[in-house]
Amino acid sequence: MGKTNFMAYKPLLLALDQGTSSSRAAVFNSDGLLVASCSAPLEIKYPANGWVEQNPGEIWSSQLNAMLGLEKKLTEDQRKSIVSCGITNQRETTVLWRRSNGSPCGPALVWQDGRTTEICSQWKQEGLEDEWRKRTGLLLDPYFSASKIHWLLLHQVAAKEALASDDICFGTIESWLLWQLTSGKKHCSDMSNASRTLLMDLEQRQWLDEFCDVVGLPFNALPELVPCRGDFGKISGGLPFEGVPIQALLGDQQAATFGQLCFAKGEAKCTYGTGAFLVVNTGKDIYRSDSGLLSTLAWTDSDGDPTYCLEGSLFNAGTVVQWLRDGLKIIDTAAQINLLAEEVDNSGGVKFVPAFTGWGTPHWDPNARGLIIGLTRDSSRSHIARAALEGIALSVANLVQLAEDSLGSKLGELAVDGGASASDVLLQAQANSTGLSVRRPSNLESTAKGVALMAGVQSGVITDFQTLSSIGRSGAEIFSPTIDAEKRKEWSASWNKALERSLGWHE
Repeated sequence: MGKTNFMAYKPLLLALDQGTSSSRAAVFNSDGLLVASCSAPLEIKYPANGWVEQNPGEIWSSQLNAMLGLEKKLTEDQRKSIVSCGITNQRETTVLWRRSNGSPCGPALVWQDGRTTEICSQWKQEGLEDEWRKRTGLLLDPYFSASKIHWLLLHQVAAKEALASDDICFGTIESWLLWQLTSGKKHCSDMSNASRTLLMDLEQRQWLDEFCDVVGLPFNALPELVPCRGDFGKISGGLPFEGVPIQALLGDQQAATFGQLCFAKGEAKCTYGTGAFLVVNTGKDIYRSDSGLLSTLAWTDSDGDPTYCLEGSLFNAGTVVQWLRDGLKIIDTAAQINLLAEEVDNSGGVKFVPAFTGWGTPHWDPNARGLIIGLTRDSSRSHIARAALEGIALSVANLVQLAEDSLGSKLGELAVDGGASASDVLLQAQANSTGLSVRRPSNLESTAKGVALMAGVQSGVITDFQTLSSIGRSGAEIFSPTIDAEKRKEWSASWNKALERSLGWHE
């Protein structure tokens, strides 16, 4: 990718977006506008109640297939115009592999996986949570990578053997992809992803040896800790987009926040993907929440200087729509949920709590389970569809309230993205349940866009953030509240009673 190509063509930016249910590859121009994209599906396995895993090899194959598909869509001139690549990914998902040959040491334990509940409980009983929370900004919960690593080292023969021979590597998905893309030359993790492992000091931005000792992971198995943008090698020969420099690494929720142009303190976005994730930019300050929100790292510059955020995490959003389609079979396609929900003016008293794989913020209850309550003989599939969308919105509304309490001020608006944000019913419910204006961009691929923009900043292609913000916000749809504060309060209180019934569920 020499100077001649850069001068001859208007520069383009490549984003690799590895998600929970699919992998994407997309190209954006320097204004952040989508040029072309391609996606490839990825299988999720549920081998036991609360267990969620994937095959690390299939994760890479899925991403590779998306890259191959995108390459075929582009003209030769477009391919030559790509000057930089960024990687964004499902975050806490954990992979162990052999340093010597790159072979995985067991399945990838997905961020939703709850099999490590007893490990986390044991660590809490040993009095470790306060120090862990103070140093990392996180809670001792199966969601994060540390207990997943510990489980793999205890239960996977391949992991035990690699550990015994000092031939083991750990990484979250950006680290695994970077290893594959550079043919094993780079074993790195950026600070946004590392901040979700329970192994990085949030303030010092360094790996914590003592926490690695608790987990049982040798310090030399950790990836090199790097800023979110920099020079991380080039895509290896024989792969699509060979030779393109990799210059940005960013966890998916942080990338979506960047892609939604939430650059200022107090600006917030919510992504409705597999789960729903509220992220609020807190600038250079770490805000500590006593109500279950997470303090985490949003991104860094190339020197490692941080921007922090508060985050609320819900484990199920898009999965609700998938379940209505594949499990309950009341819709044939995901888009039909909107038509079904629009057939009724309200949910008819039906409440839907989307806790299929436990509950995140603020309860952090891996034993919570999904619940539909308020059914009568008059309840229809339309009421259930509407209640499902409203359940997602009301879950997020609780996160918004916690964030406003922690910041001591109201949020101005809520930017939204992700597949489920295509639903007008969901976003109107989101505006009504929060009292905020909800902004939906014209292009919902904010995650891929965010890491492409960051790669553009690192490569020098992007320098004018004011113009970028203006272009990015043009064409956005705004959903405004249509109910008053008293009605909002009653609606929230009623739904929270249903939520309480789903917590701590045991068969």
